[in-house]
Amino acid sequence: MKILEVLQKEAILVNLNARDKKGVLDELATPVARIANQDKEDLVRVLIERERLGSTGIGGGVGIPHGKFKNLKSLCLGFGLSHKGVDFESIDGLPTHLFFLLVTPENSTGLHLRVLAKISRILKNDEFKQRLLNAVDSDEIFSIIKEVDEEF
Repeated sequence: MKILEVLQKEAILVNLNARDKKGVLDELATPVARIANQDKEDLVRVLIERERLGSTGIGGGVGIPHGKFKNLKSLCLGFGLSHKGVDFESIDGLPTHLFFLLVTPENSTGLHLRVLAKISRILKNDEFKQRLLNAVDSDEIFSIIKEVDEEF
């Protein structure tokens, strides 16, 4: 599965304003909930419940908040960039700048894991991460992801 098959441009946020984990989840959930035709507060609640199990801040400036949502019909993906960085309780204790928000239907464990694995794999590429960090708008982020999406 290609990332751009599920990441819509309107779910790409280039200048996250939030300064804490809850704020980031709320901000990222806004366009994703609209695209998925779901209640944003319910979506945020699912994401916070998942965070209680352990932070999805995987280190290296990256966070992949994710969760399974009962009434969702198909996988939804969002992206956020925080130039300032956010304390996302990352495993390395460093600020998090790049976020991929993933929500999948409750009964789609295989798909959920495959997409998480793909996102994790491409985010190991330091040049890719640096290009995302330097991006100025959603079109540029979309293009950067498209290039890497073709390679994996």
